[in-house]
Amino acid sequence: MYIVLVYDISQDEKGQRRWSRIFKICKKYLSHIQNSVFEGEISKAQLMKMKNELGPYINNELDSVIIFKSRQEKWLDKEFLGKVEDKTGFLL
Repeated sequence: MYIVLVYDISQDEKGQRRWSRIFKICKKYLSHIQNSVFEGEISKAQLMKMKNELGPYINNELDSVIIFKSRQEKWLDKEFLGKVEDKTGFLL
């Protein structure tokens, strides 16, 4: 499946540490395309593993992680406004 993951991590006293951990976990599984946005092909098993790794670092009261799912990238139209930085252009 193809997913787009976006997150918003609170900047409370421990927020920077949580943000860093979440960023590193997402980067293991997906391509970093913009600030708090990742995308890429991922299996259901990999998605479950990533979610399990993220869980301990997400503060349910302060943080938000959203995962948009699609069967394949071809079913997702991508439109850029402003500066175009398509960091996924190298993917086949």
